[in-house]
Amino acid sequence: MERFNGYFGEFGGAYVPEGLQKALKDLEEIFYKYIDDEDFINELNYYSKQYVGRENPLYFARRLTEYVGGAKIYLKREDINHTGSHKINNALGQALLAKRSDKKRIIAETGAGQHGVATATVCALFGMDCTVYMGAVDMKRQEHNVFRMKLLGAKVVPVTEGNATLKEAVDKALEDYIENYNDTFYLLGSAVGPHPYPMIVREFQSIIGKEAKRQILEQEGRLPDYIIACVGGGSNAIGLFHPFVEDKEVKIIGVEPGGKGLDSKHHAAAISKGEEGILHGFKSYALDESKYSIHSIAAGLDYPGVGPEHSYYKATGRADYVSITDEEALEAFYKLTKLEGIIPALESSHALAYGMKLASSLPKDNIIIVNLSGRGDKDVNQIMEMENNI
Repeated sequence: MERFNGYFGEFGGAYVPEGLQKALKDLEEIFYKYIDDEDFINELNYYSKQYVGRENPLYFARRLTEYVGGAKIYLKREDINHTGSHKINNALGQALLAKRSDKKRIIAETGAGQHGVATATVCALFGMDCTVYMGAVDMKRQEHNVFRMKLLGAKVVPVTEGNATLKEAVDKALEDYIENYNDTFYLLGSAVGPHPYPMIVREFQSIIGKEAKRQILEQEGRLPDYIIACVGGGSNAIGLFHPFVEDKEVKIIGVEPGGKGLDSKHHAAAISKGEEGILHGFKSYALDESKYSIHSIAAGLDYPGVGPEHSYYKATGRADYVSITDEEALEAFYKLTKLEGIIPALESSHALAYGMKLASSLPKDNIIIVNLSGRGDKDVNQIMEMENNI
């Protein structure tokens, strides 16, 4: 793999304390050493197939397509993966890097809990010590995933500072990493953070887009007209988007959490409403938290920034970024469940909601791929409480 300087245009970089620079440089060296190594790739492919269950289907949602009455909607079924989301792709890859680094202690951050569960899972698989930082608010609305992490042997540390959600969990994980990087591997979950993390996460998640491209060519004999994914930090989206970037005929759409509406102060649409700035050691679009109350019905999208590669796609016009409200995402959640028998994660429901809206406006010979990044088991209790309070 060619060396990369850590910037996507003007976005990215590593704006970190001197103490962390060596750790990141060591991580970069390990990544480049093994990413093209035959033994590493063979082991990654073995566990991806035999443990995670790849490749997963690209499913034509026939009843959903008939309901919207427009373009064909295909779903990339990351929800079928072991642990229930795309997060296992990256967790597995980074765990194998940690294994080759001889580091037995793994730390991670998590929002919706899916990355925490994936990290705890690979730590159990490889016999590693696991600590997961999670905002206290997210722990409350994702109790199911917290219990799963503990069952898997992870220590889950509640973070109570600030909004007590994903941003604060990342803060705590970075603090731990700075203090303990000599014997600790930080398994970062999204396509954010200082270089080389956005590149590493993108590399391990790009299996999504590589499979989807091959599968749509097999099923339809051509590339899709649109590919769509939800964007918080943006790892599932960059995994789908990157393999299609050079295919100019394919339109790319990222769907941000519109919360209570972009005209309100309660959302997490960092690209749509943010400004260029430094967050967690990298330059990207980010929301000013003095102006906005970072909010989404989906815990995994509750983040004030976005990955630098998405910022670059926005700035160059290669991708469009739109938003879906909590209400629209919830409606899509129910619709897919009842029409296709698939319960989607609330994060994925954002992409699905926009995909349905777009499909209804397009000719029937158009093709859309929506990344179904995770399953909704983790959200059922949250939705049940909402229904009980109506």
